[in-house]
Amino acid sequence: MEPKKILVLGRRDHTEAMRVAAGLTIFGHDVRLVFMTGPVEETEANAEQTELLELAEIVPETTVAEMGDDLALLDAAALGSAIAAADRVVNL
Repeated sequence: MEPKKILVLGRRDHTEAMRVAAGLTIFGHDVRLVFMTGPVEETEANAEQTELLELAEIVPETTVAEMGDDLALLDAAALGSAIAAADRVVNL
């Protein structure tokens, strides 16, 4: 099976989006993670998932202006390009 370019959109459940993104790398897929709709809450569960992202070498991006100091901030055009470039989009 050839690796896919997968875009994970963290819209409603950031914790689950991080878990899914990290898990998809096990199969050798190229995974991007974009946080949307609001800042990621600072919880123990999210801290654990952040560690998994680091191990999986996933650098999250965001469309949330409040997170733009910590993560790459995507505007509408950049998000559209990311969606168009993906073989699969997972919306959580």
